[in-house]
Amino acid sequence: MVGTAHRNTGVEDVEGGVGLTALLVAAARAIETHRHDSLARDVYAEHFVLATPASAGWPVRIQQVPDGDANPLWGRFARYFGLRTRVLDDFLLRSLHAGARQVVLLGAGLDSRAFRLDWPPGCVIFEIDREGVLAFKHQVLGGLSATPKAARVPIPIDLRADWVGALTDAGFDAAAPSVWLAEGLLFYLPNAAETYLIDAVDRLSTEGSALAFEVKLEKDLLAYRDSPLYTSTKHQIGIDLLNLFDREPRPDSAGDLAAKGWSTSVHTPFDFTRRHGRGPLPEQNDALAGNRWVFAKKPWAAGTRLTGKRSEATRPEATS
Repeated sequence: MVGTAHRNTGVEDVEGGVGLTALLVAAARAIETHRHDSLARDVYAEHFVLATPASAGWPVRIQQVPDGDANPLWGRFARYFGLRTRVLDDFLLRSLHAGARQVVLLGAGLDSRAFRLDWPPGCVIFEIDREGVLAFKHQVLGGLSATPKAARVPIPIDLRADWVGALTDAGFDAAAPSVWLAEGLLFYLPNAAETYLIDAVDRLSTEGSALAFEVKLEKDLLAYRDSPLYTSTKHQIGIDLLNLFDREPRPDSAGDLAAKGWSTSVHTPFDFTRRHGRGPLPEQNDALAGNRWVFAKKPWAAGTRLTGKRSEATRPEATS
């Protein structure tokens, strides 16, 4: 059964503001799941969408959208979220097969990866988000008798509070390699909060750790106010993303990590569309033009290897 019990249903925390965007992503994942050429399958996603009046009328299959893939929201934008899900799924599993056993989902939202991915033995998934969001997830998944495929540790705390202390108290081991994911999160954080988060991940990450996150490079988000993605999201489901995004100048988080010794790579979503043969491609007045997916790894020091939960000097006989 689903892990820790919560005191409330959390519905109010996903029916407005940033919480509502978690339902948008869930609907997109449901649509992707039911495609014949699906890049990612999430059988739980549609249950989140149907569990609250705020999204009960939203489509969970592309066949429920009158104009289908021509719809900017449920066609192109949903396909974007499907592609992002697949790329980040692959990143997490690849990082774990390289030796990490801890996963930290920052702003986990309605992420059901703990339940749907095939994790290597011994993995622990830490999910950090507000109490109400995790409570809603718990209620829905509990009603489905869903069972996580790895040890799952929900951490109900706002990322503006002492989430580092809460994560450590929950059993996170900073001496063991970890994989961090900030999916669709940094858009909403003030500059200082993003900088703190990236610095905290660096402090808590030992050699062999990895991080993926999403950023926007535009200096003026309002230049894309008339983009079909933004206007359709606002008019069809009442989410004005530009009012939710923080519009302060963004820090160079990828550059900051590189300066701290991480190896980083920065990609457009379109790079992966071309790789997988499915997903959005550039268009005029494109709200996705500035989106970047950043992948970072804290390299092993020369002559170290992973033994159990900690890295240690490689024995001479192990190098032959």
